Amino acid sequence: MVRSRVWWAVGAVVVVAGGGTLLLLGGGSDGSAAVADPVITVSRSACGRGWDSPQAGAQTFQLRNTGVSTAEVELIDPRSGAVYGEVEGLGPGTTGTLRVRLGNGVYAFRCLVEDTGAIVGPSVRVTGGHGESGPAVVPVTTNDLLAPIRDYRAHVIDGLNSLAAKTAALSAGVRSGDRAGSEAAWLDAHLGYERLGAAYGAFGDSDGVINGTAAEVTDPDFTGFHRLEYGLWHGQAMESLAAVADQLDADVRGLRTSFPQQQIDPNDLGLRAHEIMENTLEFELTGRTDYGSGTNIATALANLDGSRAVLTVLRPLLTTRMPNLSELDGWVDRTDRDLRSAQRPDGSWTPVTQLDHTRRQKINASVSELTELLAPVATITAPRRTA
Repeated sequence: MVRSRVWWAVGAVVVVAGGGTLLLLGGGSDGSAAVADPVITVSRSACGRGWDSPQAGAQTFQLRNTGVSTAEVELIDPRSGAVYGEVEGLGPGTTGTLRVRLGNGVYAFRCLVEDTGAIVGPSVRVTGGHGESGPAVVPVTTNDLLAPIRDYRAHVIDGLNSLAAKTAALSAGVRSGDRAGSEAAWLDAHLGYERLGAAYGAFGDSDGVINGTAAEVTDPDFTGFHRLEYGLWHGQAMESLAAVADQLDADVRGLRTSFPQQQIDPNDLGLRAHEIMENTLEFELTGRTDYGSGTNIATALANLDGSRAVLTVLRPLLTTRMPNLSELDGWVDRTDRDLRSAQRPDGSWTPVTQLDHTRRQKINASVSELTELLAPVATITAPRRTA
């Protein structure tokens, strides 16, 4: 499947560092080209040829793969390697469409053909525009992500150590028969787990065991936080919940032991920052994961902390690549405030279904906007081959 995009676009127009604009209007693979569209050849032997009449402004390139292998094609600044737009998955004999808006400057196409090193085509100078070309985004490599992954791994290990202490206390509280104390300990432990959202991919099956949901609470395979939540807030006998709490504690300790041997996929780190809040919209702000505690807003706030942790380790890469980073930071803070507005003076949380209409709309709007602003993080920080 051919897919074209600017380097980190969400929607059609993207403002990049320094005020430049990249425009992605669409893509296709029907093999046809408009008469005025330059047809750019892509292969191991003829990368980026066919751009004979360069011009500034909005334009369309038809990228034709004349080779025998699938390729990715990028429009770059040949001096820095920064990328303006790309077409992915361009199969042999197919054509992909790349629409961009260019200012004055020097450009070239870079072809990344399977099993072949990167090939940079001839440089082309664009003149006649009304301003300087906007800077593109320098790709992130796997090596660039080594330090953020290391730092995030350390963050998760610390979080799992803390979580294990919390679930041990929770198990002890349930065994003692103290329902109110167990409910408080449950929330403390559950929020500790929710703050580790970007690592769920590395948790494997443990995530479903520890924090999964079920269509029927009587399902014998339903375990973990939500099974215990149901029992605590629906008056089930504390004696019957002791085994559930003990199993949860054992599963968390097992995860703490196994996680240091697991790998965090470099593609996942930036992606999770967005997915955490996307899941918050789908599950927490709809109340779908409420099994009685009414603490979905507290969970949403913990999810926000999880996204914030990802942004912290990725910040050195984002600072020079994401011009609206300060706007994103502002929405993180705004979302934090809006979520905290659902906390009562005694520290308890208003259930989603009991929020007044205005407050619920405000919370949903803030999380939605933040989710949109987080989407480019995944594209910007996805590791790319440049050689």
